[in-house]
Amino acid sequence: MKPTDLARYLTGYLSSYLPDVKGLSTNTIASRRDTFTMLFHYLNDVKGINPSKAKITSLNVKTVSDFLYWLENIKGNSISSRNIRLSAIKAFFKYIQSQTPDYIYQCQQIAAIPPKKYPDRGIEYLTTDGIKAILDSVPTKEKKDRRDLVLLSVMYDSAARVQEVADLTVGDLRLPKPPTIRLTGKGDKTRAVPIMSPTADVLQQYLDENDLCTTKCCAQPLFKNRNGVKLTRAGITYILDKYVVIARQKYPALIPNAVSPHTFRHSKSVHMLQAGVPLIYIRDFLGHVEISTTEVYARCDSEQKRKAIEAAYPNAPQTQMPSWQTDEGLMVWLKSLC
Repeated sequence: MKPTDLARYLTGYLSSYLPDVKGLSTNTIASRRDTFTMLFHYLNDVKGINPSKAKITSLNVKTVSDFLYWLENIKGNSISSRNIRLSAIKAFFKYIQSQTPDYIYQCQQIAAIPPKKYPDRGIEYLTTDGIKAILDSVPTKEKKDRRDLVLLSVMYDSAARVQEVADLTVGDLRLPKPPTIRLTGKGDKTRAVPIMSPTADVLQQYLDENDLCTTKCCAQPLFKNRNGVKLTRAGITYILDKYVVIARQKYPALIPNAVSPHTFRHSKSVHMLQAGVPLIYIRDFLGHVEISTTEVYARCDSEQKRKAIEAAYPNAPQTQMPSWQTDEGLMVWLKSLC
């Protein structure tokens, strides 16, 4: 079968242009690839178009718009996820436009699809009691359960992105004091983040139990599934969801409706801010490039705002309502209304 123009351009885009020309990380390329996997599922299941026969003209502006609607309203994707998929499709058509003028009008039409606006609900984070409730929900009798406890402890204490946790190797750990973990983030940039002594202790026990203390184990994944390969993002999310359900049943007031691996990252960030850690240090801890990205945590914590205002105005006048029960004039007036 002769390959279609869509197959030819998409292959060049994913296998050559993104890694060699744009220099994008494997994780970013995987995310772009996931978008087109979903799109091909949509074409096959909803539109009745065999992906192997799909052409560039098959992805007109109506098809792309219908796909975005399907993602949000049928598959239950968030608006944020929908917009990420739209961005990936736009980037591909920008590439096509640079390769050939044949589809310039179609490319411009797709480029003009606006991202969907959504209300800013702020950052969802757990209190320290909420984090403790989830960790306390993990049993420790079986080996895999102990792995889960170490996994969730590391995920919170390091404030790592879920992919950064999945990519951890044994060699990324430095457990002698002061203990640190080396994380590889976006753009393959690495950073060393400090971890608390209790987390280092459970990590050492985990390494001992799983025979991961030798030098030859340095390149091995830190967290593996039952098949002996590293956990995926989906696998880590599944593990977290399991214990969130248990914790929510015991402590419904502590656990919000939506808890994801990124909620742990948000929670650690807010807790550091509440502990008085300067934003510039939190920025480096999280691996943010700009301090403005980190400032969102300062805006989300009302308790932090209240303390800052009180510190700025320590002698502010206190407004106090008089006790109406001892105000005879007020009592006389109230009785006159009867």
